[in-house]
Amino acid sequence: MKFYTQILTQNDCYKAGRTITPRGVMVHSTGADNPDLSRYVPGNEVIGRNTAGNHWDMSGTGACVHAFIGKLADGSVGVVQTLPWNRRGWHCGKGSRGSANDTHISFEICEDGLQDASYFGAVYQAAVELTADLCKQYGLDPQADGVVICHSEGHARGIASNHADVMHWFPIHGKSMDTFRADVARVMEGEEEMTQEQFDVMLENWMARKAQEQADQPWEQTAIAKAQAAGISDGQRPRAGATRVEVMAMVTAAVGK
Repeated sequence: MKFYTQILTQNDCYKAGRTITPRGVMVHSTGADNPDLSRYVPGNEVIGRNTAGNHWDMSGTGACVHAFIGKLADGSVGVVQTLPWNRRGWHCGKGSRGSANDTHISFEICEDGLQDASYFGAVYQAAVELTADLCKQYGLDPQADGVVICHSEGHARGIASNHADVMHWFPIHGKSMDTFRADVARVMEGEEEMTQEQFDVMLENWMARKAQEQADQPWEQTAIAKAQAAGISDGQRPRAGATRVEVMAMVTAAVGK
């Protein structure tokens, strides 16, 4: 799990200075088709920079969660902590229908179009690992009643407003909050065997990073220039892996057949 900290000190929740004794973790998703972490935090070179001025680190922004999970600048998935874990956020409503603000650490998973299995797998795994870390830190049992819940489960319990997250998304990819809680418990127990899903997520993240790398060695730049001049390659994604079809196309171009 790639983890970064960017505390939103100008947000109203931070400035209010109210604290909680965490008794659980509430899982949210943003409800907007924008997987970039920089939508919600000012960002930096690694996270990506918010250039629209619509992040949550501003006075007058009343809502705030403790962390966001989504895409970093290089396209891989990471976690950004935005409030101290014991600072009271405002993430699930107000009054009696928002009482989980006083008891639960919260994080938002940045949504995309909801159909990308690779992206979902990456953010799901990051959410599992983050929740496991938080449960360990605060001595919480993720499978105990009411400890690890999503926003929609909070509404059913009368402690959160009426939102669908995350049950409008998880089932599309064969997951539920029951599988989520079981996966959190498994991570906490130290199960070392890597699942196919976890391997796929790691491979996707590695491939995304390699696709972003630029060729900075002189011999690489010379090779790229020669390949472009010969019509063998367009020079894009120089350090990314090539499929068999791409290799066939390059070989065919090189031999002129």
